[in-house]
Amino acid sequence: GRLLAAVVLAAAAVLLSCQPKPARPTIGVAFETLQTEFWVAAIDAVRADLDGRGYEMVEAIADGDANRQLEQVRSFVARRVDGIVVVPKDAKGIIPAIKGANEAGIPIVLFNRPADPSEARSVAVVADNLGIARATVEHLCTLARQTGRRQKAAILVGDLGDVNSIGRRDGFDQAAAACADAMEVVARIPTEWNQEKALAGVTNALQAHPDLGLVFTSSDFMLPSIVSALKGANRYLRAGEEGHVILGGFDGDATAWRMLEEGTLDATGVQDVTFEAKAAIQALLDMKAGRAVPPVVLDPGFVIHQGNKAEMAPRMWGAQV
Repeated sequence: GRLLAAVVLAAAAVLLSCQPKPARPTIGVAFETLQTEFWVAAIDAVRADLDGRGYEMVEAIADGDANRQLEQVRSFVARRVDGIVVVPKDAKGIIPAIKGANEAGIPIVLFNRPADPSEARSVAVVADNLGIARATVEHLCTLARQTGRRQKAAILVGDLGDVNSIGRRDGFDQAAAACADAMEVVARIPTEWNQEKALAGVTNALQAHPDLGLVFTSSDFMLPSIVSALKGANRYLRAGEEGHVILGGFDGDATAWRMLEEGTLDATGVQDVTFEAKAAIQALLDMKAGRAVPPVVLDPGFVIHQGNKAEMAPRMWGAQV
C-alpha cells in the first residue's frame, strides 16, 4: 500500500510540475492617442505602476477613431482581462464599451476624461480642470496687479467637444471675473487644439491690441504657436523685462518647463500624471476586490511658477521627460 501511495504521490508531483505557471494578471489599456507629450507621459506612468504591481499591460491606441476604440475595448473583454483603463475618444461614444465591460464583470476606469452620464458603471480619474485653471489664472492676476495697470488679456480656448477644455475655460472665466480690476479679456481665441488656428488667433489679437499684456492657453501644447506670434510682434521677453507678456498655461509639459527655466513662462497648471496613473490602477483593484470606489477621483494638480519652480519641478512630469 505504501509503495502504491508513493507512486501516486510521485506521479502527482510530476503532473503538478508540468502545469503551466499561472499567468500574471492582465490589464487592458486603451488610449485615444499618443499625439502629445502628456499622453506619452501618462501611458508610461500607467505602465510603470502596473509593472511595479506585477501586472501585465496590453496596449491599444485608437488614433482618434471612436469606432476603433470600441473594437479595442471589446477585444479586451473577449480576452477576459482583469481590468480596463481607457482614455475615451469621446464622452458619448465610450458608453457602449463601458456597458460591455459591465456585462462581463470587468472593472473599467476612464483616464483623464469622463463619460457622459448614463446607466453604465465606471470610475473616472480626472484632473480638476476648473480648479487648476482657476488657480493658475489667479496667479497671473496677481502678477497683473503688480504691474500697476489693467492688463489686456487673451485666452486660447481648446476643443469644446473635449470636456477638459470646457473646465479650463470656465476656470479662466471665474478667475478673470474676480480679477476685473487688473485684467480685461479682449480676445477669446478658438483653437480646436490646432496649432495654425492658435498662431493665427494670437497674431490677430496682437495686431488688434499691440499692448496685449496677458495670455492664458488651455494647453501647453499651444505654447509654440504663442511663442511664434509673440516673436513676430517683438513681445517674446522674460518676466521682469519691459513689455513682457504675462504668460500662463495648462498641462505641465517639457516646453512649459523649458520656458519656466528661461523665464518666459510665468506659470502653468500641472496635471499630476503619476497621481492619476496610481489612482486609476488602485480604483481598478478596489473594484475587483469589491471595495467601494467613488465614481469620480479628482487629481487636484498644482500650479508651478517662477517663485516655486525649484521645489515643484520633481512633481512636474514635463520636467522629467
